[in-house]
Amino acid sequence: QVQLVESGGGLVQAGGSLRLSCVATGSSFVIKTMGMGWYRQAPGKQRELVATITSGGVPNYADSIKGRFTISRDNAKNTMFLQMTSLQPEDTAVYYCAGARSWGQGTQVTVSS
Repeated sequence: QVQLVESGGGLVQAGGSLRLSCVATGSSFVIKTMGMGWYRQAPGKQRELVATITSGGVPNYADSIKGRFTISRDNAKNTMFLQMTSLQPEDTAVYYCAGARSWGQGTQVTVSS
């Protein structure tokens, strides 16, 4: 019912920043009322939760990001964001958008030391 597409990944040096975006298409009602989240998966590791955000914009964060990331959403544009700052090599992973029991295709974030 909802399709998700991530973008904004890339290669950055340690200490740098990236802003990920996730555009949702499909049912407008579902998109504007669903909770959403960001997950990531590093090679050889299980996919882990990074952050979630309710339809009303209330965020929650995993301890692993140590307060360095900010999740937000613009319901008028059907878009969710993840602003990542002070990136570290351990943040290297494929980042996935999730919502309404759907997954995006992922976007690669690589942080060099």
